[in-house]
Amino acid sequence: MPETPQQVLRMIQDEDIKIIDLKFIDLPGIWQHFSIYYDQLEEDSFTEGIPFDGSSIRGWKDINESDMTMVPDPKTAWIDPFLKEKTLSMICSIKEPRTGEFYERDPRTIGQRAVEFLNSTGIGDIAFFGPEPEFFILDDVRFDQSESQGFYYIDSIEGRWNSGREEPGGNLGYKPRYKEGYFPVSPTDTLQDLRTEMLLTMAECGVPVEKHHHEVASGGQGELGFRFAPLTQAADHLMTYKYIIKNVAKKYGKTATFMPKPVFNDNGSGMHVHQSIWREGQPLFWGENGYANLSKTALNYIGGILRHAPALLAFTNPTTNSYKRLVPGFEAPVNLAYSQGNRSASIRIPITGENPKAKRLEFRCPDATCNPYLAFAAMLCAGIDGIKNEIDPGDSLDVDIYDLSPEELSKIPSTPASLEAALEHLEQDQDFLTTSGVFTEDFISNWIEFKLDNEVNPLRLRPHPYEFSLYFDA
Repeated sequence: MPETPQQVLRMIQDEDIKIIDLKFIDLPGIWQHFSIYYDQLEEDSFTEGIPFDGSSIRGWKDINESDMTMVPDPKTAWIDPFLKEKTLSMICSIKEPRTGEFYERDPRTIGQRAVEFLNSTGIGDIAFFGPEPEFFILDDVRFDQSESQGFYYIDSIEGRWNSGREEPGGNLGYKPRYKEGYFPVSPTDTLQDLRTEMLLTMAECGVPVEKHHHEVASGGQGELGFRFAPLTQAADHLMTYKYIIKNVAKKYGKTATFMPKPVFNDNGSGMHVHQSIWREGQPLFWGENGYANLSKTALNYIGGILRHAPALLAFTNPTTNSYKRLVPGFEAPVNLAYSQGNRSASIRIPITGENPKAKRLEFRCPDATCNPYLAFAAMLCAGIDGIKNEIDPGDSLDVDIYDLSPEELSKIPSTPASLEAALEHLEQDQDFLTTSGVFTEDFISNWIEFKLDNEVNPLRLRPHPYEFSLYFDA
């Protein structure tokens, strides 16, 4: 893969590429793009940027100040495997053409500012992130909402709910039982070849892949693994991951969703995020004599995450659907505590043996509907706040929570129960994000307003289908 603008320009020439596709991320976390003819890309495009109109991008500019520029990152260049014409893809950050500064509401810029903040503190010089996004591969999806009706319908050849359905050629009966979809072999796992193609395509596009497997839920849930990377690069890889999964699924007449809870009464899709800080090539989270071999730096980082978690979830779990996953009983990490082995705790410490370089923590609350640049930046800011203020994370949670009494459970803090509650926490607890300059007060107020106006309030206005079951005969 190219590293410099000169190498990108050489690649365009050597591969006879005529179309350059420039991708950037909007406020909620969806890739947007436009394509240019190859001769429009010059060496100074990688510093000055390429002009575009930002007025229609969600959460961005008003129409009277909409001129912006996209600055491609040469290290993100790969040939798009899904397009008929050979097309070079690159991920961009956004600049203000009037000032020449990177745009303060550009999520990728915020991710880069978080890394700069880490360096400025002297704590470390690199933050590694390793997300584990889960998803569903479905065969049919339909939904609609109007003044007089509202419904959704999803289906999967693997759905346990289809065990009694008549199917073309006969129903073969191999459908994972609810909550028993973890690691079945073929013929129960019908998606092996599909996930393999996804993994190999990711590798071709520069994502450092590791593994793939079926996940717990019935109905086509899966996960692909890729290696950890520095913060911005890890977010770039995640966006490429989602793009490839959706497009490979489409190629086979299927569809993929990262909704946290598309299937009622079975496990949802999360995105556990592994993270660690290093300085001068040395890991800072290893402590030979600490709990689970964690250093004081790591424990304070955990303390920061736990203290600010209710506000963090406004970025790491940013949809109303996110909180239908964060409920007890589905391996959901609703307890704001840390543990070496307890997967119901929001922070798990993976058992990594005596290898200091592998020592890390796993924040289990997030899901893949998040904007990864914002989510990773917010987590890093919370962890740095914990280190700077030596926040004690308290005692670890090393018991089976299902054996605890209601009185004992009441002493363990839990995640917010709704997006609205998380946004309220963010409004009250944002200094750890703003004092560093990583996030601005304007950005946070814009985020809260956007989420309330476009998600929380619209959902509040609409009757839910289940309400008819509950109340129609009242």
